[in-house]
Amino acid sequence: MKEQEARQITDKQIEELVKLSQKGDVKAFAQIYDVFVKSIYRYVFYKVKKEDVEDIVEVLFLKAWENIRKYKKRKNTTFKSWIFRIAHNLIVDHYRLSREHASLDPWIADTKREANPIDMTQCKLNTEFLKEALAKLKPNYQQLIIYKFINDFSNEEIAQLLDKSEGSIRILQFRALKSLKQILKDMGVQQYQK
Repeated sequence: MKEQEARQITDKQIEELVKLSQKGDVKAFAQIYDVFVKSIYRYVFYKVKKEDVEDIVEVLFLKAWENIRKYKKRKNTTFKSWIFRIAHNLIVDHYRLSREHASLDPWIADTKREANPIDMTQCKLNTEFLKEALAKLKPNYQQLIIYKFINDFSNEEIAQLLDKSEGSIRILQFRALKSLKQILKDMGVQQYQK
């Protein structure tokens, strides 16, 4: 499935793919994988060392496939919140097992940029500062910023994932951005306008 098609799939279509997957349809699960793999990868990338990302994402989809029959659509939840909950739990398990503290690797590969060295250097610097700053945030602020601004989740989706109201998500978002702004300022990163 092409990235463009993956973005245009609705929650209802995802639920249909889930039902087919629950009956053992591997092709339907492959479509689910195509829909979620990039956003899951980005989420995990910002939470663990880069050498652990692919392993965690691989385990996540294996667990999703093994447990898809247990998934049940509920009133205020989506499959997206279910699969991201698995991602969150795997990251928690990863740190629990490795006994490492959450220090984020400042190198982020940018596959969307042209091969312009100036753009690539600026992007690398920006992502280094961002990842370093995110590592200094409280874990719940990190999670919220990654969901909202890196994976483009709506406040409603974030509320489902974090089991909070949309109002508290807006408050957390304000506090997280305020904290991130202060950290970037302390790091000497100047605010700029485009």
